[in-house]
Amino acid sequence: MSTPTYTAPTTTAPAGRRAAVDLAAVREQWGDLLAAIEQPPAAEWPPRECAGFLDQLAAAQAADDPMPAEPSIGRVPLMLREHPAPLNLTALDAALSVERDLFDLADAMAEQVQRPAVDEYDRENLARWRLPTSRDIGPAAAASAGSRAYGLHWAAVWLEGRALDEPAGDLFRPIPALLAEHVAGVAARARRTIERALNRDSRSTTLNYPCPWCGGPLTGVTQADDVPAVFCVRGEQCPAPAGLDRRRRVWQGAELVDLWAAMSADMSRVRKSGSETTGGAPRTHGGDY
Repeated sequence: MSTPTYTAPTTTAPAGRRAAVDLAAVREQWGDLLAAIEQPPAAEWPPRECAGFLDQLAAAQAADDPMPAEPSIGRVPLMLREHPAPLNLTALDAALSVERDLFDLADAMAEQVQRPAVDEYDRENLARWRLPTSRDIGPAAAASAGSRAYGLHWAAVWLEGRALDEPAGDLFRPIPALLAEHVAGVAARARRTIERALNRDSRSTTLNYPCPWCGGPLTGVTQADDVPAVFCVRGEQCPAPAGLDRRRRVWQGAELVDLWAAMSADMSRVRKSGSETTGGAPRTHGGDY
């Protein structure tokens, strides 16, 4: 008699897809978060105000920028370890919180959808999530971390596989809808925690300096899933050499360098002439560029 196997469905529930996207974002940014623990937090988190946003744009032009341009994923330790003197407590608290939540989630998932081991070979199956164990025998109490020993990165990969209901023979049963929603909620919270600690959470800021081309207000926007952007609300009335997005001039990604250059040139002209007018319209500049 053949052993029955579970065939994964051709479609994944929306909750599972949401969870997979957020879990992928968690593991991709985990290395950055651990590296941030060893670095003092910046005094200002750009672009929460104009000075920080302009500093961020200026940094894109700095030839001697000490920070590497390429992603740090793969070049930093992925295991959360003891930090006797962490320089960034916000990053440390975020890492501890996310690690605890995802480890607990993986344990709960394994208890609900993972088949019990039938023999030693099955017990050591790499696809299996092994629960932590402990002995309460005085000072010699020992604990086995189980699959937690492989770190949060592996926990996120394993949970992503379960969220997508990836085939693994008869090792797992389909995830109940209620559990899938719970996984999606925990994954979304973990992602928000990491991105907030890394200053990557979504926000918008009205810049203190106006558009160099039309004098209109500029708004800086960052999105968790997108590149930073700056909008001029005057849209087609603004002669700036920039594209339109929902009737607004927009600079994003590398285009921000062009905007920064124009703003710098405009500032220099104002300082050189000693005048606070451009094109006949009074322009008041904030003190914090």
